[in-house]
Amino acid sequence: MQRTLIALILALLPTFALARMDKPLMPGAKVAFLGMSFIDLSTEGAYNGVRADETARLKLLEGAARDRFAAEGFVIVSTDPVATDLANTVDPANCNGCDVGMAARLGADYVLVGEVRKISNLILSISLVLRDVRSGEMLRGLAVDIRSNTDDSWLRGLRYILKNHFFKT
Repeated sequence: MQRTLIALILALLPTFALARMDKPLMPGAKVAFLGMSFIDLSTEGAYNGVRADETARLKLLEGAARDRFAAEGFVIVSTDPVATDLANTVDPANCNGCDVGMAARLGADYVLVGEVRKISNLILSISLVLRDVRSGEMLRGLAVDIRSNTDDSWLRGLRYILKNHFFKT
């Protein structure tokens, strides 16, 4: 009986973890969006370096994320006061909590960071994470794989994350 109960609890842990990420977000909260990082793991990137179209797509995603958060009633705070720190951080989504520290200095309630990982020109992954600045707790976070390296596919991946996880109704 006790083993069955333990097995049931262990089986339900992922469900409980996801349920915790569905806590309502504070209306009108200040969000420090530290941008999207591009990580090129492809052979193409190793040989050819940075592509202008992918750099432009990163800016496109950042604009779309900002627009959606603003449309949902959040205030996107300026990152100008931490611009030097941000410029010296390779990937704010993976910096051992420096994202939360920068957001705290900006007076934000939440910090938002994202990544696009390019495996090949066909396979990419987009992730977005929202953390509570006071506790460092992840409130929302999801990664999706996309196929095709186009403006449309990148936006579709980001919109999926925002619609189905961050702002699902």
